Amino acid sequence: MRRRAADYRRPVRRRLSYWICLLLAFSFILATVLFIIQHNHHQDPLQYSLLERNARVEHFAKESLNFTEEILSVTSFSRQLAQQMILAKAYVVIAKEHNNLHLAWQLSSKIRSCQLLLSKAAMTGEPVTLEEAEPIIKSLTALIFKAQDIHYDIATTIVTMKSHIQALEERANAATVQSAVFGQLAAEALPKSLHCLNVKLVTDWLKVPSLRELSHERKNSPRLTDNNLYHFCLFSDNVLATSVVINSTVCNADHPKQLVFHIVTNGINYGAMQAWFLSNDFKGATVEVQNIEEFHWLNASYSPVVKQLHNPDSRTFYFGLYHDVNAEPKIRNPKYLYLLNHLRFYIPEIYPQLEKLKLVLKHFIGITSISTSQVQL
Repeated sequence: MRRRAADYRRPVRRRLSYWICLLLAFSFILATVLFIIQHNHHQDPLQYSLLERNARVEHFAKESLNFTEEILSVTSFSRQLAQQMILAKAYVVIAKEHNNLHLAWQLSSKIRSCQLLLSKAAMTGEPVTLEEAEPIIKSLTALIFKAQDIHYDIATTIVTMKSHIQALEERANAATVQSAVFGQLAAEALPKSLHCLNVKLVTDWLKVPSLRELSHERKNSPRLTDNNLYHFCLFSDNVLATSVVINSTVCNADHPKQLVFHIVTNGINYGAMQAWFLSNDFKGATVEVQNIEEFHWLNASYSPVVKQLHNPDSRTFYFGLYHDVNAEPKIRNPKYLYLLNHLRFYIPEIYPQLEKLKLVLKHFIGITSISTSQVQL
């Protein structure tokens, strides 16, 4: 019986399956390495952000160092610098009063250096070190001992500082009163441009005779006492404000020719008021300007306000100097004695021929119909 020849194909299959297993193992190892690298790549930004956040927290912790506690600490150099600086400032004042300007300049220079060092420590949040504080403390100590050798002793320092403090208190009180008075003047004073306008209007009133003739004609106008028309009265010394009110009322009226405006002002602004309202036309509305100084019946025997104005004590209280520092400037405001503010109480006497008129109240906001025979304010 013949033997079968040897078959060499099976070993080839085994060798091929061996290489396939190796390739699969290598691919698995490579995939594992790539996965680890990719995972670490995603974790690096997170770790970096965490590290950055921790660095910021540490930075903020340094910035949030309480510099007040550093100043109050007994062992800190910041407190020693602050104490030396306070004493040096006192000796600067004393040296200037004794005309020792060189010593005052030296002390001021070292005080500035000390202030720069303390401000740097407060901004960086780091305490002052010995290397930074030692030169300034030594120089300040030497200058203070030098000032003491010139007989700037404690007693002299106390007396000088006491007088200096009293002078500063007086200046502070005077500045407080001055600021209150200046604030009141700024709120009530007339701007320069408006003052120039008033001056120009007064000049026109005095130089142009036709304006005075027209004013005389309007004084005799029957419209001023016609009860069939709508009458408004305004008590003011402000030309532009009064003009704005009249112009606004006329522009919003259906029949502006039926409106009559009675203006009462003081003697200073009478000419400016006349020149302004005689030179401008308000859509046919009638405007009358009166001078409060022409109301001869408004005297001290008739009006308590006029009587108070003639009282020397009242004039000193409202128009004098502020001797009392604790007194409230608003209470002493002269507007409380300003006669134009009290004319609303005398409307029946000012316009006896009118049965009803429109009274423009405070700030020209409310307009109320009243009867002149039944005025109750």
